[in-house]
Amino acid sequence: MNNLNSILIEGNLVRDPQVRQSPRGKPICNFTIASSRLFKDEDALEKEVSFFGVETWGKLAENCGQRGKKGRGCRVVGRLRQDRWNGEDGKPRARIIVVAEHVEFRPEFKKQPAAEIPSLDVEEEVPPVEEMAEELAPVAVA
Repeated sequence: MNNLNSILIEGNLVRDPQVRQSPRGKPICNFTIASSRLFKDEDALEKEVSFFGVETWGKLAENCGQRGKKGRGCRVVGRLRQDRWNGEDGKPRARIIVVAEHVEFRPEFKKQPAAEIPSLDVEEEVPPVEEMAEELAPVAVA
């Protein structure tokens, strides 16, 4: 049996992505997403929020750095990686991050000032329902 290491997470970016270069000059982008779920606990609706660190490499890292923005929704598909190190106190430390292989951002909607939103002036009257029903009535074919 082969091992499977795959994850899909949807959420919102907690802060703007940070892009840096690896020692070999490859772009790396790190960001955190918050993913929430609602559940019922004894007639009360509860909300659980989880935070996930995400890392992208190469062209995907460049794209995430350009398109990602705090609060923007995204979907991440990737794999989990565990980093291990010894802390300053000598105790072993570990964290799990998502190494993204695919990232989709939800569309951004530009907010217009109220003065720029066009008004809809309806001058045409809507015909009575009876007239519309006569126009839409099926025609008998001989």
